[in-house]
Amino acid sequence: MKTINFKNAKKLLVLALVGTLGLTGCNKFLDVNENPNNPETATPSLLLPTVEAAISQVVGNSFQVYGNIWGQYWTQNPTSSQYRSIDRYQVLNTAMDRSWLILYRSALNNAELIINSNEAANDNYKGIAYLLKAYTFQVATDAFGDIPLSDALKANGNLNPKYEAQEVVYDSIFNYIDKGLALLATQQAIPVSSQDMIFNGDLDKWKAFANTLKLRAYLRISNVDANKAAAGIKALYAKNAVFLDEDVSITYTTTGGNENPFYNEMVGLGKTQNVVASGTVVQAFVKNNDPRRFSFYNKLSGQDTIAFILQGDFNDNSAKLVSSPSALVGGRAVDPTSATAPVKLFSAAESKFLQAEAVVKGWGTGDAKALFESGITTSFTATGNASDVAKYIAEAPDAKFTGDVEAKVKAIITQKYYAMCGFQGFESWTEWRRTGYPTFFTTSIASTLGAGRMPLRMPYANSEATSNTNYPGNIVIYTPVWWDVK
Repeated sequence: MKTINFKNAKKLLVLALVGTLGLTGCNKFLDVNENPNNPETATPSLLLPTVEAAISQVVGNSFQVYGNIWGQYWTQNPTSSQYRSIDRYQVLNTAMDRSWLILYRSALNNAELIINSNEAANDNYKGIAYLLKAYTFQVATDAFGDIPLSDALKANGNLNPKYEAQEVVYDSIFNYIDKGLALLATQQAIPVSSQDMIFNGDLDKWKAFANTLKLRAYLRISNVDANKAAAGIKALYAKNAVFLDEDVSITYTTTGGNENPFYNEMVGLGKTQNVVASGTVVQAFVKNNDPRRFSFYNKLSGQDTIAFILQGDFNDNSAKLVSSPSALVGGRAVDPTSATAPVKLFSAAESKFLQAEAVVKGWGTGDAKALFESGITTSFTATGNASDVAKYIAEAPDAKFTGDVEAKVKAIITQKYYAMCGFQGFESWTEWRRTGYPTFFTTSIASTLGAGRMPLRMPYANSEATSNTNYPGNIVIYTPVWWDVK
């Protein structure tokens, strides 16, 4: 994982402005994007960190909150109220306006400006931009389903972009990844270097990012189009693809405006601790005697205990002391070390689990059990629990890797769920939607959806309903997206 050097003033400005957008809803980003029809002012080296910071702002704040609550790592603190509507599955379209704006205007539009730039010798910038475009479109379509695609990034050329089917979006994602890899094939004379806040211009790492993103995307559609997924993954392995073996993240500082985006929002809200430990995951951790729970959550003072409430049970526990997510994941409002917690776009553990699933399904090559255990080991190491991993693999009920293909997939996704706790809430909730694992989720006690219903997508932004004549209409959040067929 790369730690960012924020002495570069341009980077500091990028994160401060995007962070301000995430907190206040300000519509101003950088001057280079005030008029998207003037690409001659869109310097790729200046735009790249803007794209990276914007993606991290969404994945690390708003989608992080939704994912961690709907993924039942966190629940609303009984003594506060900020996220009660999320725990109730009662989300207004207006709640999506900010995230939609950041994804499309700051991340995708600026990536498109890089791709369309006429500046000489910037193919490597364009390659990275294509990969970030693919990543962002996957995040957006996994959240909302059908979304604007081919008409969406034409600036003032089309103010009413049509919505395209999620299947089409996924085809485009694979296409963007291939274009990105082609543009990264040759190192250019002017390196990307320090303007890249993720890999510092290391093209080999970006290629591993591309391969891992493609693997993730093919597995995402594997239940709805197994033939396409199988062919795509087999083609990856036939080319001896190298996958990620480190986290893909941005690490923040304690400087105002450049903190972890979720922590930054908590500071803006008066350091109110709005989320606490959900009994869903804590009880599963306890069942497995998993020491990582003490890394993901804070113990009660003087006790070796993580206190929790059941998902959505905030109304009946107003007097109960409940553990908060730890500073390690950026979730503790009163701990300034939360400010430096990374936002993980990928984790090394996730990469191992993706590879294990590909092998189990017969589409990849390698030792599935070794990859499965490597994913667990990587997570234990990342959370400071490396000395406990052998005992856990030997004894934890959910660490058994036996049975048929489906049993092994269940083990892989369940362990991925544990590894993503607090860090990758949106991705974990998305994997639960795809696979149905883990199987121990419960409906929020505060749910307003009716018996047995769970949130399976995010609502479209209200800004689309009021400004886009091609808006497809509201879709209730318990409607599955295209690839969610289990």
